[in-house]
Amino acid sequence: IYGGTYRLFVQVFSQWGLSFDFINMRDPRAVKKAVTAKTKMVWIETPSNPLLNIVDLAGVIGLAGSRKVLTVVDNTFLSPYFQRPFDFGADIVVHSTTKYLNGHSDVVGGAIIYGNKDLETRGRFLVNALGVSEAPFDAWLVLRGIKTLAPRMEVHQSNALAIAEFLEKHEYVRKVYYPGLKSHPQAGLIKKQMTGFGGVLSFELKTSKVPLGLFFKKLKYFSLAESLGGVESLIEHPWSMSHASMGEAALKASGITEETVRVSVGIEGAQDLIDDLGNALSG
Repeated sequence: IYGGTYRLFVQVFSQWGLSFDFINMRDPRAVKKAVTAKTKMVWIETPSNPLLNIVDLAGVIGLAGSRKVLTVVDNTFLSPYFQRPFDFGADIVVHSTTKYLNGHSDVVGGAIIYGNKDLETRGRFLVNALGVSEAPFDAWLVLRGIKTLAPRMEVHQSNALAIAEFLEKHEYVRKVYYPGLKSHPQAGLIKKQMTGFGGVLSFELKTSKVPLGLFFKKLKYFSLAESLGGVESLIEHPWSMSHASMGEAALKASGITEETVRVSVGIEGAQDLIDDLGNALSG
């Protein structure tokens, strides 16, 4: 789960008397056990941040719906271009418009899309009452970005796949996480609910061979930054950056290690990006 989401749930909402269970959403038994009579909402993030695990939307949403539990899907990583949670019965879909929908790294914002009129009415009231509406100019910038969403997502994806395949073969990379790889263990589910793989990948760097700091320092085309979804390529260290607020125990439980590196692949030339990574991996 995104570190900012975890922080909001645990450090903010918990003060309001809300409690949260973080589970392996790939395990149907764990989901079934976690959804109880007290459950009010199931939050789904697929692909997950940063390890790109895939959640069975139809399965989880179906289970929650049978128990009258609200489902919210964070669709930021794929955008509506590659995944449409409403097709699987989601109640609410959310996006960080900062990312792919805008696509130019010049906006901070979010979007809530409601699956029915009642939810929309209640949601709009809360947005108005809390004063969290987007500034008009920022909203205009997002609308501008959406016009090029389709061509951008295609290039993000093709570049990311080329880089993932390169990294998977590199001797100093322990493991690569990307839905487009043939080695991904959830290939069947990916084909069922996604029309593409997105532009984010992660990998485990063998830091005994290539020190993390040196690796980042040698990169020329990847900026060290937490965000994602822009036309420029970014790289970051979830353990100490995007997910640092989770704490060591939660990080380990989620599978994030001190060697995990997350990449947001931009729309630059794929070979330029591969060459840059290859040079940085040379130690």
